[in-house]
Amino acid sequence: MKPFALLSAAVLFVTLSTSTFADDAADCKAAGGSMLTGQVVSPPKFKSGMFRKGVELSHTHLNLKGSDNKTYDVAIDNVFASGYQKNKKGVPAPLNTIKVGDTLELCGAPFPGGIHWVHNNCGDTPTKSDPDGWIKKVSADGRVGENLELSQKYCYLWPHH
Repeated sequence: MKPFALLSAAVLFVTLSTSTFADDAADCKAAGGSMLTGQVVSPPKFKSGMFRKGVELSHTHLNLKGSDNKTYDVAIDNVFASGYQKNKKGVPAPLNTIKVGDTLELCGAPFPGGIHWVHNNCGDTPTKSDPDGWIKKVSADGRVGENLELSQKYCYLWPHH
């Protein structure tokens, strides 16, 4: 392969394998959400929740210091994490990999003092109250990872599914 072709292929690979904050901000807005980025300042903690159709709708909470220097409560629905096990107490995988100091990118619905709905919306048309949200880790070099709240295993719990 010629050097220029190799360079072009490498640039294309890097472009496709990383997302930028600007692209994600536009994607988040299109998905009905508000984007928040910042650094984790408290470890993820499990919170029990109500039951629906025999499945506990527990949450994981953490605090995030946003790029605006405000601290936000992040409420994360555990049933959308791939490692959620029905009614098991504890922070499920991959949410249990989040550590103090990690940078996160969140797309969701803001509430006073925080953000929630940082998970997919089971294929529904996104709205501001029910966005098609996400939670992603951002590496030290700025690469944005995969959505940690992508599971649709429990979408049947909501009547419109």
